[in-house]
Amino acid sequence: MNMIDSALGVHAQALSVRSRRMELLGLNIANSDTPSFKAKDVDFKSVLQATHSSSLSITNKGHVPLTASGSPDGEMYRIPFDTSFDGNTVEMSVEQAKFGQAAADYQATLNILENRIGGIRKALRGD
Repeated sequence: MNMIDSALGVHAQALSVRSRRMELLGLNIANSDTPSFKAKDVDFKSVLQATHSSSLSITNKGHVPLTASGSPDGEMYRIPFDTSFDGNTVEMSVEQAKFGQAAADYQATLNILENRIGGIRKALRGD
């Protein structure tokens, strides 16, 4: 781990995972009327735990990281509260609520990173 990675901590990875989650939730919302579409989500906690406790290491940029669930980026299908006749598992109210929370989480993580980077800048400039 280099000095920048250690200074930013887990927040750089967290931002990437939160970004992927928002992408998936957006896809779910966009496909709410698509027959047989299965809603996906990311288990944020398990992805971060897996990246820190994994005994596997990426030795080549082409390698795909695996998480505890066995899928890249911790993607998983969501089990719906209600079933639909067309096989679509997207529940619009659930997706919208999760997207709103994910956006707030993303912004909070971004703010933390901005503060850390600002601290590094001050240290480098000697402020």
